[in-house]
This record gives sequence, C-alpha cells and structure tokens, in this order.
Amino acid sequence: MEVPERGEVWQVDFGVTQKVRPALVMSIPYGGQDRALIGVVPHTTAVRGSQFEVVVPCRFLSDGAFLVQGVQALPPKYFLRRLGVLTDDQLQSVQETLFRWLGASQ
Repeated sequence: MEVPERGEVWQVDFGVTQKVRPALVMSIPYGGQDRALIGVVPHTTAVRGSQFEVVVPCRFLSDGAFLVQGVQALPPKYFLRRLGVLTDDQLQSVQETLFRWLGASQ
C-alpha cells in the first residue's frame, strides 16, 4: 500500500460517525519505533464560517474547508485512495491555522 505523505489529500474512512471524507495529511512519516499513525485534518462541505476552517480551492475537492478543530491520527488502513496534493502555500495556510488553534508558535 502507498503510504500517505504530508500535503496529500486522501479519501479516509473515519467510521460510522464521520463517514468517508477527504482529509489532508499533516504529519511527517512515522518511523520504525513509532506508532503507525498519520495525522490528518478532515475536509467538510458544511462550512460554518469558523476562524478554524480553511477554504482551499482544489479541482479534486468539492467546495468546502479543512476543519483544523477536527485534527486526528489514524492508522494507514483507513486511507482509501489518494485524491491529490496541495501546493506549499495551501499547506502553509492550513498549518498556520492549526498552530493558531493549538496556541503554538511557528
């Protein structure tokens, strides 16, 4: 199986409560001693105008936003297929919003 990489958008199975939806890979690759988890920010089409939603226009995504408050870590088996890759500027925009939500400095 292809290993999801930072900046890629994948179709991810979040289970019964959140269903299958696109998600942006934010984490770096895990190593041999690490837990096999991949950190993602889910994409939603139910945009509410929150300061923690990042609208990123992409031809491979429906209109919507990445919801940084929904960040979570999942094992690779839940990653169904790669949809595309964000540009560096788009990834930076999501990262800055995530850091702001976490109260972390860059």
